[in-house]
Parts: sequence; structure tokens; C-alpha cells
Amino acid sequence: MRPVGAVTRGTTNPNRLRRVDNWIAYRCGDLLAAAAHPLVVDLGFGATPVTAIELRERLASRVRRDVAVVGLEIDPVRVAAALPAADPPRLEFRRGGFELAGLRPVVVRALNVLRQYDEAEVAAAWRTMTATGAALVEGTCDELGRVAAWAYVEHGRPLTLTLSARLSDLDHPATFAERLPKALIHHNVPGEPIHDLLRALGHAWDVAAGPFGPRQRWRHAAATLHAEGLPLLHEPNRWRLGELTVTWPGQW
Repeated sequence: MRPVGAVTRGTTNPNRLRRVDNWIAYRCGDLLAAAAHPLVVDLGFGATPVTAIELRERLASRVRRDVAVVGLEIDPVRVAAALPAADPPRLEFRRGGFELAGLRPVVVRALNVLRQYDEAEVAAAWRTMTATGAALVEGTCDELGRVAAWAYVEHGRPLTLTLSARLSDLDHPATFAERLPKALIHHNVPGEPIHDLLRALGHAWDVAAGPFGPRQRWRHAAATLHAEGLPLLHEPNRWRLGELTVTWPGQW
């Protein structure tokens, strides 16, 4: 099967995707636990296989031991370089793109991939990656994984947006504007829901300045948004981790 997509920069770092991996274990854990074949595809694992290895380790320890991860890359050189790290059948590396190399995973993780495409290509990529029923987690993060944002997509349709940050390093929620998924990053302008969300979050963060530490400040800001009626999932246990999840902007 011919890979669908283009070679991306491939930048990666150890622990860069820790925040999204933890969220996948939380949000998709039941899907994987119930699956006859708990397969996860790491699409576009990059120049080294480290984040695919970490994904497998985290899901195996937190969801079920027999979770299998297949890392896919269009670049055959990257696949060849990753093969020494393979541990089949639980961890494999293959050449593939949005068509998922013919696999039928339960979950697909595609971080820092579509950011390098045009916005007009996003919807088709989402549909292709979820065509066999897989849940897709797609988004972007900074080079060290301190600030991240991702979409949760089913059947080509985005359902939620999650913002996640290491709170000790977060200067202001406006930082998320630089790491929005490709489908949203050009819509952060007045009159658009994502702009309204970031503005409201920034205001709530500013109001909570003072005696609060960053964790308490974030939780207070999230609680404020929820009380104001924004479509924010009421998940205080996730808020304390530096996360908040909202219904996908544009569906409000």
C-alpha cells in the first residue's frame, strides 16, 4: 500500500509527548481495554523511535500489558533506523502514512505532523486516519513537551480540544496560541470561538494572580470558565495536572 502524506521534519525528544500519552491512557483506556486487539499507531514518530517506545511503555503499564504500538513513518530511512528498537509483536516500525499501512488500530496518535501541512489538507487526513473506526489524537506541542494542544477525532469529526501545560513553566495561557492544532491556529482571531476561549482563559488566569501558585491559579481559572458556562468538561482531577478539555470550538 502506497503511503499517503509527505515527509515532515521529524524533530523529537525524550518525554516530549508524555502529557498526551497520559491523556490517551485516561481518555482511551476503556477503548483499549475492551478491544480484542489493542493496537495503537504512532503516526510520524520522527527521526528517532523514542516517543513510540515511551507510548508503548506507558500504555502497557497503565492500561493493559498486551497493548501493541506500531510506529509509522513515510521516510524509509527513519524506519530502518528505528528497527533495532523494535520488540515484536508489542512494538514494531513500518513505512506508512495517513492510510495507516492497512492497519486497523484502536487509537492513532499523530502529534506534530499536520502542523506541517496546509489547513485545507487537515479534514481529509482526519477522515483517512479514522476511516476504519480508530480514535485519533492529533495536535502539536513545543520541543520539550511543556505546552501542548490536541484534538480528539472520531469518524473524521473533531469532538474535543485539550490544552495541557507544565504549570511551573507556563507564563500565560496566551502561549497556547502558538501550539494550536493546524485546524485552529489560523482561526485565533476576534469573532472565532477559539479566540474567545483563549481570551477568557487568559482573563481568568490574570484575575487569579496573587496568592495562588501556578497549580491553584490554573484550577481557579478552569473553574471560573466552567462556572461562566463555557463548554468545559468538569474534570477537576485533570485541571490539577495542567489540562482542560472543551467541546471542539465551532460546535458551541
